[in-house]
Amino acid sequence: MSLFFQLLLVSIRSDMQYRASFFMLAIAHFFSTFVSILGIWVLFDRFQVIEGWSFAEVAVLYGMMHISFAIAECFARGFDTFDEFVKYGDFDRVLLRPVSPLLLIATHKVQLMRVGRFLQGCTVLTWGLCELNSTLPASTYFVLALSILGTSSLFYGLLIIQATVCFWTTESLELMNITTYGGLETAQYPMSIYPVGFRLIFTLVIPLACVGYYPLALLLKQETFATPLAPLLPFIFPLVGVLFLLLACRFWHTGVRHYLSTGN
Repeated sequence: MSLFFQLLLVSIRSDMQYRASFFMLAIAHFFSTFVSILGIWVLFDRFQVIEGWSFAEVAVLYGMMHISFAIAECFARGFDTFDEFVKYGDFDRVLLRPVSPLLLIATHKVQLMRVGRFLQGCTVLTWGLCELNSTLPASTYFVLALSILGTSSLFYGLLIIQATVCFWTTESLELMNITTYGGLETAQYPMSIYPVGFRLIFTLVIPLACVGYYPLALLLKQETFATPLAPLLPFIFPLVGVLFLLLACRFWHTGVRHYLSTGN
């Protein structure tokens, strides 16, 4: 872990060599991501309530998802551009180093400009919590922290899987963007608005509903489960994201074992 943080600091210092560029990109990212919440506001301005969810409740869900995605996107840039390592043979050099390839790719590039999306998510989340303050249970903040941890772990795991697929395809599959950026767009709305089949995909295959939607829906009494463990489910569901990340890392190691170099 000491080496991990040292490598992260090296990447951060590299980014901060161009501070004006960093601040302009961060500000641009902050305002550009407001387009999404503006679209949601227009929707609620017309219909007021959607499937029992108010705008403030969806704002909490939205803020939580964008904070989580910003964290994953910030620290997983190496996996997002991993196809370049494979195509140009740079991964061969990584394998020659006496450090875990997973660690080196994870610390290859830190995109601090993603702080713009992070702050935008924090702004929307804070507003939503202030609007709902009188109706939320005392455990809300702890559950939100767990959900952010679980959701960012899940998005990070998806980016690792996207990188691992390059061992067989060389090019990064654009299809994976359906699960990352498409998953973000899907999960910022209540899952109850989608058809059953679609909900099952994002619950059992890509468990974004487990880490983000269900914990909040249970707190707000938008969803109920007839089980003795129901009071504990908001605390249990986010752990699915951590498990997903561990499985993604296992998949990565499988890909590394099957890597045969790029050739010439």
